[in-house]
Amino acid sequence: MKIVTDFRSEPPFEILAPADQRLPFVFNSPHSGTCYPQSFLDASRLDRLTIRRSEDAFVDDLFAGVVPMGSPLLRVCFPRVYLDVNREPYELDPKMFEGRLPPYANTRSLRVAGGLGTIARIVSESREIYAHRLTVEEGMERIETLYKPYHNTLRRLLAQTHVSFGFAVLIDCHSMPSTVRCQTTGTRPDFILGDRYGTSCPMELSDLAASLLKAKGYTVSRNKPYAGGFITEHYGRPAKGLHALQIEINRGLYMDEHLHVPTEGMARLADDLMDVLRDLTSMPDASLLPVRLAAE
Repeated sequence: MKIVTDFRSEPPFEILAPADQRLPFVFNSPHSGTCYPQSFLDASRLDRLTIRRSEDAFVDDLFAGVVPMGSPLLRVCFPRVYLDVNREPYELDPKMFEGRLPPYANTRSLRVAGGLGTIARIVSESREIYAHRLTVEEGMERIETLYKPYHNTLRRLLAQTHVSFGFAVLIDCHSMPSTVRCQTTGTRPDFILGDRYGTSCPMELSDLAASLLKAKGYTVSRNKPYAGGFITEHYGRPAKGLHALQIEINRGLYMDEHLHVPTEGMARLADDLMDVLRDLTSMPDASLLPVRLAAE
């Protein structure tokens, strides 16, 4: 955890860019931010370990190897409990705020009902974050100064990639608690791949990613319980040559979830991931990712 004053002097997100982008892939880590504003910590009722339970801890580090491979990596610096960019811009819980939210706010989504809107009410395990209500102005400021610039940047990266290569593939990088179970089998998968049930990218891309992970000995679930969030759904437009695949990694593979520190498994996992992504991005068998991936 890094404690900051605000995100005027501290960058809210970073693009780790290769000297020359050689691949039509853009990687994104929207939930691995570790920069916590002091005012936010002061307003919270949680201790500094509990408040980090929702972090996709170390995911940006796990995927950092894609940059020398020739792909950019966009990583968010602020934590998702402060602002979640993997939501609609105005999924807000009116019970969290003093004052009236704007009429265009989505106050009735399932994510808002679960306490996990654009500005979250809880961390994992249903722990309430705030000791007091926020002002509507504070919530709107986070959206205007952090959420919108982030999405403008991601949109620009994808547009530039699309222009350069004729199509673009977004890999949205996440982690999940080790307690997560597949709804159909009851098992605890190592990876969950989300493609919005085949609507955010061609099935061939998901199939190839799954087969490469399984070849490394990992168990893989598809779309259950995570089919992909707002980012995957919003940016995955195969008909326009924009493809999005979400990857969820079991945190038990690489970290102590109670102490919030990496374990010895992190180095092996990072190496395995880079092997998988090297094969995925090189697309050695054109029949697996047919011409329609570029042309749709």
